Amino acid sequence: MICVALPGLAISTETGQMTGRGLEGFYRAGRRVLSRCEIRVAGREPLAVQARMAAADRARFVGTLRASPHAGPDPDVVVERHRFADGTERITLHSAAPRPLRLPVEVSLGTDLADLGSIASGNVGPEIAASVHASGLRWSCATGHASVTAQPPPSEALASAGILRWELDLPPGGSRSVELRVRPDGAGPLRAMGHAARSPLAAARAEGDDLRVSGLLRTSIEDLRALLLRDSDHPADTHLAAGAPWRCGLAPADALVAARMALPLGTGLAAGTLRTLARTQLTGPGPRAGMIPGPTRDAGPHLPPQCTGTEATLLFPALLAEARRWGLTEQETEELLPAAERCLTWLRTTVGDDTYVRDPHPQGFARCETQAHAHRAALLGADLLDACGRTGGAALRHWAQDLRTAFRRDFWVDDLGGGRPAAARAPDGRPVPHLGAAAAHLLDTGLLGAGALAPGLLDKVQVEKLARLLGSPVMDSGWGLRGLGAKEAGFNPFGHRAGAVRVQETALAVAGLAAAGYEKEASSLLRGVLGAAESFACRLPEMYAGEQRTEGSAPLPHPAACRPAATPAAAGVQLLTTLAGIRPDAPAGTVTLCPVRSAPLGEICFTGLRVAGAPFSVRVSRLGFAMVEEAADGLQLGV
Repeated sequence: MICVALPGLAISTETGQMTGRGLEGFYRAGRRVLSRCEIRVAGREPLAVQARMAAADRARFVGTLRASPHAGPDPDVVVERHRFADGTERITLHSAAPRPLRLPVEVSLGTDLADLGSIASGNVGPEIAASVHASGLRWSCATGHASVTAQPPPSEALASAGILRWELDLPPGGSRSVELRVRPDGAGPLRAMGHAARSPLAAARAEGDDLRVSGLLRTSIEDLRALLLRDSDHPADTHLAAGAPWRCGLAPADALVAARMALPLGTGLAAGTLRTLARTQLTGPGPRAGMIPGPTRDAGPHLPPQCTGTEATLLFPALLAEARRWGLTEQETEELLPAAERCLTWLRTTVGDDTYVRDPHPQGFARCETQAHAHRAALLGADLLDACGRTGGAALRHWAQDLRTAFRRDFWVDDLGGGRPAAARAPDGRPVPHLGAAAAHLLDTGLLGAGALAPGLLDKVQVEKLARLLGSPVMDSGWGLRGLGAKEAGFNPFGHRAGAVRVQETALAVAGLAAAGYEKEASSLLRGVLGAAESFACRLPEMYAGEQRTEGSAPLPHPAACRPAATPAAAGVQLLTTLAGIRPDAPAGTVTLCPVRSAPLGEICFTGLRVAGAPFSVRVSRLGFAMVEEAADGLQLGV
């Protein structure tokens, strides 16, 4: 159970007792400030009866015990623990005994002050000796300092054993509480960026015939807020961490993808993410000038590792163009436009005389999803340049046209089933024919003016073939889109990009299929993810096993998946808002609605979304008709 309010983190098991084993503990900025927090009441551990997430940043644990010697078999004391990601733990004892109780309460504390990476790899030392400090304990070593303070102050503190003790008097039916606060020495209270009063994400709500939609949207927004980080040198700019607990820092491509999917919640996150990444953009001479650097990542069994910097560089101008349509101000657009122009210049430079964008590595593979990113960046970038009175749009459109023509010829692999898009082309021109979720990017086209969508890389017949493939049992696991087809060599239902369901790609497939008119396939994938979300208490993980869904089954969690994570949380927003088909053009003062006509979840209503900087509410009926219920003054409904 992971409570997140970055840079704070609390990891617990369902017993509620932090024993110091594994990853358990309170963390701050990647360092474990408390690894052990065990409670004993009257010399006994409470019997755990319930553990649940109360919100993204807190968990509630309930235990019971029998404290009265003549109370019979029933427990008469309830021990309730509220654990917060900011380093606070509130312990409350409730008495149901008919007589007053005087209960000794003992909390055993300890820490190793280890960093998360060392803990994950098992390279941690013994606990550090504690010393009594103010109303609690303090630990100190070469790597840092931490302390725990208690309110009310303990009646006894044993530094040698790391124990704080109280004698609590409980009247019949009464309650008493103890609050512990864990801090690195010198650190004040944690002020998480996701606090509602200053969050760049709107507190939107969803209601409908399917009761799951409300929980999924609420939890997705909570998780996004929990993962918000502030640029240390520019505190006004926020962006998303990739995920907890393994990836609590900035991953450029993931941050851009999540900000794009979260545009229905406002443009503040997109603006902060773009400004933060613009400051990392490479400048100066050389072929990498204009790139946004990013690490490499595994690409599965059929392709070499992939450069996420290429993806981030192509996502940057596309996100800026779409954020402008959703309501990013002209001033913010002008501020970010030079960085977007440098990304587009890098695109034209790296292509050179070639048609395709290839890996920067010696292998030089041309991946299908990279071409989709590049094609979208060129078209949306050209639209942006024209709208802002800049030159270069015509050349980008011309190259995009050449790319479409070549892609439809070179990337289509004929087979007995009617053909499929190749996952990549090798440097020698040989197609890599395996079918994977990366093909979903070919359906992701991007938003232009007046509610129009940019053209895709595939022609109409090829889109139909791809839609049928994505909707087949080979790709649709019943829980979402598999990363690799079940009949492909190297398929592994737990493989990160070899068969596991990654929610981000499923959301892209649902949106793309719905926009192309393949609502049956889109609805099946959507229902699959909703079923998985129900199993995961609406907190979708980064990925889960691509095992085939059967009656009465549940999706299998992936042991290495981040949860919460930025892209699946944002994907929850996109999956649901796809049903309304909101296509805004804030500069033109219009919004077009293209709802999913089959209404796969029945009636659904969204309130508190953001379009053109103002609240936006829309309802989709059971017949698939959409109606705007709240919008910015002057915003007209487009055709």
